[in-house]
Amino acid sequence: MSPVFVDTSGFYALLVASDAFHERARAAFTGLRREDARMITTSYVLVETYALLQRRVGLDAVEAFRRGFVPLLDVVWVDAPIHERALDDLLERGNASVSLVDAASFVVMRARSIERALTFDAHFKEEGFGVVA
Repeated sequence: MSPVFVDTSGFYALLVASDAFHERARAAFTGLRREDARMITTSYVLVETYALLQRRVGLDAVEAFRRGFVPLLDVVWVDAPIHERALDDLLERGNASVSLVDAASFVVMRARSIERALTFDAHFKEEGFGVVA
């Protein structure tokens, strides 16, 4: 089965029951597990997710995410070349609403031919990727 990229918005919606997209995220995640899809993310997405969970939910949520979900993922550690390419893309794009985290995600997705993402961030569709949820 083809791999799927998991973005911060997908993780957050999956983990936080009060999130507006929680049920959609749960159904999408269940489907991905059923099809045994390889789930990929970046170290930047993990940092962003940890920070968001810590700020909005608390450290218990950070620990639950780290122990319960991160082991299910293939994590691409953003190195200097990925970071610089993402920063170049971000600056060339000139769209202040796209984050460096998203730009790095797009670089990794293209480099690894990942065509779909578990996300609720419209920027992924705008970049031409399919959305699972």
